[in-house]
Amino acid sequence: MADKSLNRTEFVAAVAAESGQSQAAVSTVVDAFFAVMSKSVGDGTKVSIPGWLAVERTSRAARTGRNPQTGETIQIKASNGVKISAGSKLKAAAKG
Repeated sequence: MADKSLNRTEFVAAVAAESGQSQAAVSTVVDAFFAVMSKSVGDGTKVSIPGWLAVERTSRAARTGRNPQTGETIQIKASNGVKISAGSKLKAAAKG
């Protein structure tokens, strides 16, 4: 696990410094990016940024589970989840 982390404010400040844009402009773009990604994934559309990442909705089938406290068998409803895959550039950056 990483010892360091970058929160949203720090991320916006870093992108603003790297791009020469204002933090307000970068913040608006970051908000728009996640709004478009959320809507697309929610609608079942895969969002792919080649080399960096891919985000898509996945389906989980209904299944039988077990309550760990009582051992009782329970039915778990079908649901949707999100799968995020790192692209080659992001994987290469992580390797250092």
